[in-house]
Amino acid sequence: MNVLEVNSLVLAYLGDTVYENYVRLYLIKKGYNHVKTLQEESLSYVSAKSQATILKKLKDEGVFTESELEVIKRARNAKCNSHPKSCDIITYKEATSFEALFGYLKLQENTERIEEIISKIFTD
Repeated sequence: MNVLEVNSLVLAYLGDTVYENYVRLYLIKKGYNHVKTLQEESLSYVSAKSQATILKKLKDEGVFTESELEVIKRARNAKCNSHPKSCDIITYKEATSFEALFGYLKLQENTERIEEIISKIFTD
């Protein structure tokens, strides 16, 4: 399978679950043990607005490789027919590109790189 030929929105679909799993593990390891609190705390990482903000910060820090930036760009430019009412289309596309990166890395079975990026996100 050539990962670069996978539809960007499919990468984002997979990446959403990969990223959210890391967020959930992180919050549980921090000691949150009530589902309502976990859900509330997770929003600072998994909402479209949060993901777009995190992506911009990581880009500004030069975290991504050229190939990762290509995946991000391709996913951001992918045609999507709708977006949630909770954010504008630009924010949604940035969040989608953030998720697509995790899907891309997962399909490459590059857990080490996923965890490098995750560690930069969860640095308190």
